[in-house]
Amino acid sequence: MTRLLLLGAGRSSSSLIQYLLRHAATESWFLTVADVAPAHLVPVLAAHTEYARAVPFNIQEEARLDELVRDADIVVSMLPALFHGVVARACVQHRRHLVTASYVSEEIRALHDEAQAAGSLILMECGLDPGLDHMSAMAVIEDVRARGGQITSFHSYCGGLLAPGSEGDNPWQYKFTWNPRNVVLAGQGTAKYLENGHPRLIPYQRLFAAATPLEVPGYGAFEGYANRDSLSYRAPYGLQDIPTILRGTLRRPGYCAAWHALVRLGLTDDSGRLGNAATMTWRELVEAYLPVSVPRKATATELAMHCADYLGLPFAGPEMQRLQWLGLFTDKAVGLADATPAQLLEHLLTEKWQLQPHDHDMIVMQHLFGFELNGQHHRRTSSLVVLGDDATHTAMAKTVGLPVAIAVRRLARGKIGQRGVVIPTQVELYEPILTELAADYGIRFVEEETAG
Repeated sequence: MTRLLLLGAGRSSSSLIQYLLRHAATESWFLTVADVAPAHLVPVLAAHTEYARAVPFNIQEEARLDELVRDADIVVSMLPALFHGVVARACVQHRRHLVTASYVSEEIRALHDEAQAAGSLILMECGLDPGLDHMSAMAVIEDVRARGGQITSFHSYCGGLLAPGSEGDNPWQYKFTWNPRNVVLAGQGTAKYLENGHPRLIPYQRLFAAATPLEVPGYGAFEGYANRDSLSYRAPYGLQDIPTILRGTLRRPGYCAAWHALVRLGLTDDSGRLGNAATMTWRELVEAYLPVSVPRKATATELAMHCADYLGLPFAGPEMQRLQWLGLFTDKAVGLADATPAQLLEHLLTEKWQLQPHDHDMIVMQHLFGFELNGQHHRRTSSLVVLGDDATHTAMAKTVGLPVAIAVRRLARGKIGQRGVVIPTQVELYEPILTELAADYGIRFVEEETAG
């Protein structure tokens, strides 16, 4: 019997757990799910007690982590990314395999030789983004190369959004399907990419003002903003000499302009605590950021008008409508004491952007390739849209969890020979995952190619 250990059972783990339980009996697996609050797993595992159990686990308990890893054959970590290093070290120490959906950190990259020597596979970036982005992009890149073509430009975008029927009257057309803190802090730093051979840099202060419009067949208009470092993907994709490469995040039109207003107000700043009381109101916080004096008895509308003047935005425009919808100019208490502005904003958005039981989320990914073939320029678009079933079995959970689960199944069957720190950019890794996702789950990319 192969012993599987899943560390962390949060919002993106539902499809992963479902897959592992579905195949446990036929594959001769025993699954241990270790979570800080495992009570919610009791009904999920109730019908599978012969080959699954849930146990309490806190990542701070090093001896408990060591024990759990030692007693497993394959470890899957769905913990926050900052904890993967300690998990990876434990796996290498006990010669165990590890599969995660998170980026390769420098800490984990440094374990490559040691993991190889131990016979351990540390398979990273095997979820959605990173994960399916690598796999689907490499499938196209290798196809173009096999035909004798050369990739000249690559743009790739991905976003976790609301399905059209769940957007309702939410003017942002967005709710949280991923870690809220990551959304609030998204883009901080400087975005780097290449355009026609020229390096391009976009500082955070301008990032959301530089959104690019895109169209996804059947699902309408979107806009994308650049991720932090697109240049680091040239080597893994074998595109070292490509003149244009950009990776970005997708949102619905209008989101970026309104988020840019939040950035300009200072509400996404996470660099220092304010020393505020939890009873401080949002109008008091916003007023404190405005460099103009606001009358003490000003209404919410009057405060919003002062804010619009400061930002240089029309009061009746879509950006101000989105800010007012959040309640930024009301007497609602911020609810957290001695917090950073970003923490206060996250606290507010977690309430406003919480996925409701009747909501359906949507994953959208699109790659846009330019390539030369037989002296002619070609364009190829590869698009993926996945809809969630409900607030538990979300599109995010499917697209993050299923690639991980399929990789675990193949690893348990001895079908993956690589060792060391690996990402799924090799055909023997990504092709079977893409094939099973398409055949069994309808998760497939739609390809369009034009010449000229």
